Amino acid sequence: MARPPLSMKPTGWFQVAWSDEIGVGDVHRMKYFDQELIAWRGQSGRLTVMNAYCEHLGAHLGYGGHVEGEVIQCPFHGWQWNAEGRNVCIPYEQRPNRGRRITTYPVVERNDSVYLWYDVHGRAPFFEAPDVFAAFGDGSSAADYYPQQRLFEQGHEMHPQYVLENGVDFAHFKYVHGTPINPVFTRHDFDAPVSYVDFTITFEGDDRQTIDEVQSGVEAINGGLGIAVTKSWGMIDNRTISCITPVDDATCDVRFMVYIGRPAGESAAKDPRRAGIKAQEFGAEIIRQFRQDIHIWSHQRYSDPPALASGELKGFTAIRQWAKQFYPDGVGGAAAEVYATRQKG
Repeated sequence: MARPPLSMKPTGWFQVAWSDEIGVGDVHRMKYFDQELIAWRGQSGRLTVMNAYCEHLGAHLGYGGHVEGEVIQCPFHGWQWNAEGRNVCIPYEQRPNRGRRITTYPVVERNDSVYLWYDVHGRAPFFEAPDVFAAFGDGSSAADYYPQQRLFEQGHEMHPQYVLENGVDFAHFKYVHGTPINPVFTRHDFDAPVSYVDFTITFEGDDRQTIDEVQSGVEAINGGLGIAVTKSWGMIDNRTISCITPVDDATCDVRFMVYIGRPAGESAAKDPRRAGIKAQEFGAEIIRQFRQDIHIWSHQRYSDPPALASGELKGFTAIRQWAKQFYPDGVGGAAAEVYATRQKG
């Protein structure tokens, strides 16, 4: 894949693990944004993500470091570091080293996921990571759904922006996912770091129907470039979370989660085992369709400016303009604006 002319260190919330991967007392190794990182959970349950190397002599805390209460202890000389990255104990000295600090990152846990806030300038979070239930304001919760089904793939040569652009790409649904007709977008709201895209879509019927006959669709919420959550309506109740996290200057890890709604009332009591099997099958189908997208993204060249059809211009221009705010240089996707100006001229 040709490396995209976009920074692989955008600002925002990005998934770096699932919560159940890091139990109390665990130390979890990972690499994101070209940084060796660790996540560890204190006895209180508090989760910390920090740079992996001890500030003393550079030992990697993910190889032999262990949790002692609410601190992590270096395996090399026993230096202890707290959740703020400060040294609180040198076992063979009377005082800790107050002048050195390990970089730590803002972290939130929701939807069984661990989200890290990354910003090359060290700014505090300026928007929230979306919750796949609370963000839609309909009173739903995880209790209304079967346990999430997951996809995790590592080392794809792609960029997070590809996934977000996919959300405004109406034409790909028919040719990649086999929908009988192209969907119609009913909302593009890119006025804030959290954006909204709604569209009418069906996966059933044939190409003789019209979009006016379709009674189903999807609502999507994008929390920056790292997290996208969706809710379906008029079809089998499902919600998804897609998270693309840069590993280095060329590759990303991909995580995707699907929730299938539990049947209510009489339908739930009728044959709960069969209902659970059907939910697993439907979730697997949604994951299969997401894999179809991954296959294209991981071999895609970023086209800038793109050769857009007239019907694609509004959506792609809006999302590329919106994406610029997340890049350190503020110019990601600038050519989309140039292209739009040329088209108007």
